[in-house]
Order: sequence, then structure tokens, then C-alpha cells
Amino acid sequence: MIPTREEMYAALENRHGAELQKKLSTASVAVCGLGGLGSNIAIALARAGVGKLHIIDFDRVDISNLNRQQYFPEQLGQLKSDALYDTLKRIAPYCDIRSECVKLDEENIPQLLADDDIIVEAFDKAERKAMLVNCVLENMPQKYLVSGSGMAGIAPSNTITTKRITKRFYLCGDGVSDVADGMGLVASRVLICAGHQAHAVIRIIAGEYDIN
Repeated sequence: MIPTREEMYAALENRHGAELQKKLSTASVAVCGLGGLGSNIAIALARAGVGKLHIIDFDRVDISNLNRQQYFPEQLGQLKSDALYDTLKRIAPYCDIRSECVKLDEENIPQLLADDDIIVEAFDKAERKAMLVNCVLENMPQKYLVSGSGMAGIAPSNTITTKRITKRFYLCGDGVSDVADGMGLVASRVLICAGHQAHAVIRIIAGEYDIN
């Protein structure tokens, strides 16, 4: 039997405290890209009790995704936005989830992300990352932005960090590693970077801002 909304909120409040859980429950976060970073970030935020999640991707689940992304073999071929929506609803049935299958670009970003408090960049390709980051910084300076860069290979976990680049822009990763350098993306290290991004979001919601 699925717990009631009140029961699930009470359990989260017991873990996080009333003040933080209220902030989490009223926050709205957009996760742009639902691959290795984005699917893990979205699940972490849903489990933390973030009230509104806006998940965006235009791709479909492929067998090559299964080593690090939060999808199941039976979801192969499904739109990632649909597949992850179903998973998130199983985890957090009362979360307000807006799922969109769309390719973000400079033209549609300001409109599509207008209602989100925090924007998470979780794309795979460097040029797509740069496009989203630049577009948000130039056109939506009032938004908080959390981006990821550098999580490939099997380098030490502690080389992945979270840095506050500007007042509202955070960058997570090692800033160096790239798939093109040799070894590709390994589930554990991608998950570490995703955890950094999700935790940066939670700290922003809590009003705890990194000083570096």
C-alpha cells in the first residue's frame, strides 16, 4: 500500500527537519538532460522531497545507457522523459513532475525554464553544456545554475569537487576528464558527480551557499 502524502511528508520531515523539508517541498528544479548525470540527480532530488521537478530530454533509452543511467532493460526504446517520469513517480508519488521531450536551444530555454527556481545542466556533450550554461547566464541571471564537467574514467573520487563560480553558478566535476581521453563513463564516478550536483541543489534550497 502506498503511504499517504501526509505520511511521506512526515517521514521526510523526521529526517530533514521541519524547516528544511518545507523549503525542499516548495522548490522547483529543472533537470536538463536525463542521462548518467540527470537521471541520478533527478532520483536524488525526488528522494529528498523536492516538490517540483521539471525533467527534460529528447533521447530514447538505449542499451549503451544501462551501465550508468537509471533505466531498466524493459524500458529500452522508450523516451527518457517518459521512462524516468514513471520511475520518479514510483519513488515520490506526490512530487509534481513535469516531463518534456524537447531539445533545448537558445530560442526555447528562456521560456521553457522560466518557472524553475534552479536549473541543472546534465548534458553529455561539451557543446550542449556550454550552450545551456551561456544561455542561462546571459538571459536568466536571476536563476541558480548547477552544471557538471569532468567525470569520465576511474580517477580518484576526491578529484570531483563542487565550486561556486559566480554568485548563482556552481560547477561540479574534476574539470579535466573527458570520454575522448580514453576510458569512458563508469557508473560509480558518474554517480559521484551527480551526487555533487544534487547536493549543491539541496544546499542552495536550504540557503547554504558555498564560499569558494
